[in-house]
Amino acid sequence: MKVLVTGGAGFIGSTVCSAMIDNGHTPVIVDSLVTGRRDFTAGRHFYEGDIADGTLIDQIFAEHSDIAAVVHCAALIVVPESVKQPLRYYRENVSKTVSLLEHMIRNDCRQLLFSSSASIYRPGADFSVDEHSPIEPTSPYAHSKAMIDGIIAACAAAGELEAVSLRYFNPIGADPQLRTGLQTLNPTHALGKMIEAWENGTVFPVTGADWPTRDGTGIRDYIHVWDLARAHVHAITRLPAVLSASQTSGYQVINLGTGTGTTVRELLDAFSAVIGEPLASQEVGRRPGDAVGAFARSERSAQLLGWRPERSLADGIRDALTWRARLKAML
Repeated sequence: MKVLVTGGAGFIGSTVCSAMIDNGHTPVIVDSLVTGRRDFTAGRHFYEGDIADGTLIDQIFAEHSDIAAVVHCAALIVVPESVKQPLRYYRENVSKTVSLLEHMIRNDCRQLLFSSSASIYRPGADFSVDEHSPIEPTSPYAHSKAMIDGIIAACAAAGELEAVSLRYFNPIGADPQLRTGLQTLNPTHALGKMIEAWENGTVFPVTGADWPTRDGTGIRDYIHVWDLARAHVHAITRLPAVLSASQTSGYQVINLGTGTGTTVRELLDAFSAVIGEPLASQEVGRRPGDAVGAFARSERSAQLLGWRPERSLADGIRDALTWRARLKAML
């Protein structure tokens, strides 16, 4: 199957492309390289440009008339940045997705897999969420993802698209073959900051220690990016069956996660175990847009996709460290 992958030069999109190739599929990448890396597209069909550029999208479909579906991974994703620059996030994530959908429909490509976010949910008392949890985004980033989900659902209800939305939390690790990984040495998420503190001999800041969790720190669902990529491949190849199981015509939502919440302190302990020494930490205030967090209940993904995560938290930490050493050598 040939699939158009938006954001295919980014962390998640490039790993999805690798998983597709390993399973006999052909990704066609469109990426503006605002955050993606050109070398992640080496040896792959690649078009540099914006998903809202109708002329470019028309060209891609004209040159690859056998594209069967679109995997939409292109997005800005930094929560504190979205709080400071909300209009940029609504323009880049929401407005440009509307343009992409119009271009897809004009080219009669009507199957979509949306790489969404579980950050749009309001977590339950135990901080877990499932596909029926209330939608209550707490940042412009999360709100932009919720808006896109609503737009896609409306298009599906109108018969314009068939779509599956995969909602997940915090990807970590790298492609096990080290083809791709995080494209920056200065990521904003907790694991990236731990690695940075360890390398620089500085103190890791625990942003918020007064949350109502078991140890007062935020809780997240850390999923290995390769498990996440595998789930995308399962979903795109099983789209008809997945959609037929939906109670909403032409639209299905599936959460992806480990089913286990990990607090920041627990992540810190796991990181220290992997590196073989304690990492110094210090409690500091919450960042703009921070939320207590949640973890995903993923029974539906097992039922509909035949997918379960296979890699551990320690695997993700080790792969992230190995990839970082490779990235530093590349830069």
